[in-house]
Amino acid sequence: MSTLKKIQRQIIENPIILYMKGSPESPSCGFSAQAVQAITACGERFAYIDILKNPEIRAEMPKYANWPTFPQLWIDGELCGGCDIILEMFQKGELQQLITETAQKYNRSTKNTQDVSNVSKH
Repeated sequence: MSTLKKIQRQIIENPIILYMKGSPESPSCGFSAQAVQAITACGERFAYIDILKNPEIRAEMPKYANWPTFPQLWIDGELCGGCDIILEMFQKGELQQLITETAQKYNRSTKNTQDVSNVSKH
């Protein structure tokens, strides 16, 4: 499977997905840590990809998303943005609403995060 197809599949199969440096439990950069904190505060499950462990995704994602930096939050197939946008949306209450609505839409409301970088669904 090509890296592009892998990215597309991850976004389709995971309604709330964060491409980040490190993991939610151990972020490897301050921007990823801030993004995780805001998303976690919304109280819904989200998937994540550690781009440091997936160099092919790290290389291709900026071209695919037309967004040069990480983290990148994707909700319901759409790029929401990076750290600054995530925090701004959270402060306005928009992130909580969007994440809650998306979780309800897909009936995936739990409190756990999941690394989906090596998960293949059949």
